[in-house]
Formats: sequence, C-alpha cells, structure tokens
Amino acid sequence: MALRHARFGIGQVVKHRIYPFRGVVFDVDPQFNNTEEWYEAIPEDVRPRKDQPFYHLLAENEETTYVAYVSEQNLLPDESGRPVTHPQLEAFFVGVDGNVYRPKPRPVH
Repeated sequence: MALRHARFGIGQVVKHRIYPFRGVVFDVDPQFNNTEEWYEAIPEDVRPRKDQPFYHLLAENEETTYVAYVSEQNLLPDESGRPVTHPQLEAFFVGVDGNVYRPKPRPVH
C-alpha cells in the first residue's frame, strides 16, 4: 500500500469536519499509529480508514484545550484567522506567520 502525502503541514491551523474543535498540527503520522483500543472506541459509523495520514493537534474548543489525534479525512483548513490559545503552543512553536505557526528549531544531536 502506497503512503499518501500529508495534506496538512506542521504549524497549520485546522478544524474538525464534524466536531466543533480546531487546532495546530504539531506532528503527522503517515498512517494510523495508535492503539487498537483507541481505534475501536471510535463509533463504527464515523471510524476513519487507517491507511491515511493522522495528525497530532494542539486542539481547543469553546470549553477546553487538549491534544487530539485526527484522521486526514476529518480535517479541513481553518481559515477563521483566529489565534489558537492552547497553553502548550510555546513548547512547539516560536511564532505565527499569518495562519501558520513556525515550529521551534529541533536540537541537533
């Protein structure tokens, strides 16, 4: 099975296609890379395919902030222009250019 290229990049602001949350991409898995337990907990009628990119998001909704793991098929670009207020932003990013957060440089080992 050929891996697809990720549609969204690190630092991009996205929103969920169905649920009311948005977030900043801080990591991408080329295909599903979580536990079977996690996968089986998703209701079958909305369970995504595993053979697509999955995104780690610093997510937020109206009530709270959290880390989310979301399939590409369930994400759309967030073009609201509103800043993301997740408290962990500074751990991953150094600033924002328009609607894309700039990742911190990774230390060289």
